[in-house]
Amino acid sequence: MGFFQGLAEKFRRGLQKTKNVLFAPIRKLVSVFRNISDEDIDVIEEALIGADVGVDATRKIIERLRVSYKKGEIKTTDQILPFLKADLKQRLTERGNDLRAASAPPTVILVCGVNGTGKTTSIAKLAKFLKDEGRKVLLCASDTFRAAAVDQLTIWAERLDVDIVKHQMGADPAAVVFDAADAAVARKADVLIIDTAGRLQTKENLMKELTKIRNVAAKKIPGSPHEVLLVLDATTGQNAISQAEHFRAATSVTGLFLAKLDGTAKGGIVVAIKDKLDIPVKFVGVGETPEDIARFNADEFVEALFE
Repeated sequence: MGFFQGLAEKFRRGLQKTKNVLFAPIRKLVSVFRNISDEDIDVIEEALIGADVGVDATRKIIERLRVSYKKGEIKTTDQILPFLKADLKQRLTERGNDLRAASAPPTVILVCGVNGTGKTTSIAKLAKFLKDEGRKVLLCASDTFRAAAVDQLTIWAERLDVDIVKHQMGADPAAVVFDAADAAVARKADVLIIDTAGRLQTKENLMKELTKIRNVAAKKIPGSPHEVLLVLDATTGQNAISQAEHFRAATSVTGLFLAKLDGTAKGGIVVAIKDKLDIPVKFVGVGETPEDIARFNADEFVEALFE
């Protein structure tokens, strides 16, 4: 499935906010053919920071731009866009954006994230996406701490017609994972998606619980979890980086699911997170329905920013 197939217009409307911040000043530069000046590079730097690309990532991009400029590799304003596109695409694809898979099923995907980021909805989107690809999906409701978390995931499972393993609220989350792993093997599931608690990442007990869940999964299904997806709310900007740092310490995050990317004027956060944490984006959410999901494609993402 292409990055925009089926939801092209919705995503482009969302990215319009970022394009207004990022591309408007750059477009003004490239609209007139002339030699590049130091002032032009300063304008580009401000535009990147304004789109939440981040200070560190922006500094690296601008440093490369200045080096290329001084070497004479780029001289005129019409060469700015191709340079920026190539640089961003390279940065966003260095670690690969494909979903990891087990050598033999079931593939175990652990999903974590702070409450309010859209974690439950993102799990539903992922489940539908994988089911539509022809895979048998099993959900594990191990967020037993939050009121209604199990009920919400159960409702999604019923709507999507996928199996779910759950215990009552307050049960040991690791015990739910234990049973779900057994069920995934017995029912010959292709994918087991494990929901986890999402209280504030600063709580040490939550981090320990995530580590415990990960260890139980690994014992029951060797090599798992094969993918640890962290759901981040793209609209929170730089705060998302802080969340990612804490979760990575507890669960060795392997990929990101960026939710609400359509609602932010700071789409550059994709670049900032990749630069700061070296965690690739695997999926993006661009709406509230299960269909509003796409695999992240760096080439098409960057082209959409500058189209």
